[in-house]
Amino acid sequence: MSTISTDVPSRAFGIAATVPDPEMPMLTLLDLGVLREVRQDADGTVIVTITPTYSGCPAMATMRADLEHALTAAGFDRVQVQTSLAPAWSSDWITDTGWRKLRRHGIAPADPVRPQPSGPVPLTLIPRRPRVQCPQCDSFETEQTSEFGPTPCTSTYRCTRCGEPFNRIKEH
Repeated sequence: MSTISTDVPSRAFGIAATVPDPEMPMLTLLDLGVLREVRQDADGTVIVTITPTYSGCPAMATMRADLEHALTAAGFDRVQVQTSLAPAWSSDWITDTGWRKLRRHGIAPADPVRPQPSGPVPLTLIPRRPRVQCPQCDSFETEQTSEFGPTPCTSTYRCTRCGEPFNRIKEH
């Protein structure tokens, strides 16, 4: 059965926007910033464009399948999910709602991506360690325990004030 709507892309976007991220299900694909566009092709196919958090993201196949399932369950007969690698995903694409949800679930935000300077760039030979705020007690007295967290997009930290471990979204 075909879905008849005066604004198919808008309706399809609304459905796609509710699909949860398979690795962080407290977020939707919209919250995470990977849902980029929903449009309708001339033949009626709904085309959804997503951008992975990084090019080797293992959750992409599940995201595609979940989007296809949600849209076909809503009555869209022809659905195609495509991946766009450019522009590359940035943690700046996470919505304010997404950041609130992450914090509520004990995940610290990435530092905002800073614009590239237009003039000379000072050379530093010591790696810059980000100041990471604990999502539990708001302390900046934190230490990284592993560069690699439970998902490839996160790293693991521990708060030295409250003792709680937590994950942090990596900058991209």
